[in-house]
Amino acid sequence: MRRVAPLLVLLLIAGCLEQAEEPSPIEEVEIRELTVKSPVFEHNGDIPSKYTCQGEDVNPPLEIAGIPEGTVSLVLLVEDVEASMGIFVHWVVWNIDPVNRIGENSIPGIEGTNDFKKHSYGGPCPPSGTHRYFFTVYALDTILGLDSHATKQDVERAMEGHILAQGELIGLCSKGGGKSHILQTLSRLQLTGSFFNLFHQILWSLLPLTLRTNLSC
Repeated sequence: MRRVAPLLVLLLIAGCLEQAEEPSPIEEVEIRELTVKSPVFEHNGDIPSKYTCQGEDVNPPLEIAGIPEGTVSLVLLVEDVEASMGIFVHWVVWNIDPVNRIGENSIPGIEGTNDFKKHSYGGPCPPSGTHRYFFTVYALDTILGLDSHATKQDVERAMEGHILAQGELIGLCSKGGGKSHILQTLSRLQLTGSFFNLFHQILWSLLPLTLRTNLSC
């Protein structure tokens, strides 16, 4: 019996240590759903040309419902998911006040660097076919400490673990008017002046004659 007692004590201690080492379960935070709409186009509807490179190239108004209690700021991402080189970012904005409306042609928060390498909204400008543009809004429980050089990837990393709710609105945009559309896209990439003219002449000369004829219409 004297030998059994120490063994029982050791087994009890080992059992306590095992229980102490078990990690406590992590509580998963449920991400709620926001409703994102626009008074100027329906979900999966055509985006008016005013808000594209073929028009005034200003951001459309958005309406946001379902912002949960505890929201400190909003994030807005506008992306073309049909771009040939992968997702193309047209607008990235954070530290937006948790309001129910983002106005047309506005700067609602801090604008980051989009894939046009600009700190502003860049409207839809598909080179061909019909592209889908996602207007995604996130409700956060914090303010993001990022500067205007931040990209979409920087914002996504910074808001990890802080998302209370999210929602999206999808708009469609189709190819514009041929040659003028190409010129608009190049100019938005900041190819200006004599360099732009030279680049355009070289590009135009490299296109097949049949394609040049079609683009000129």
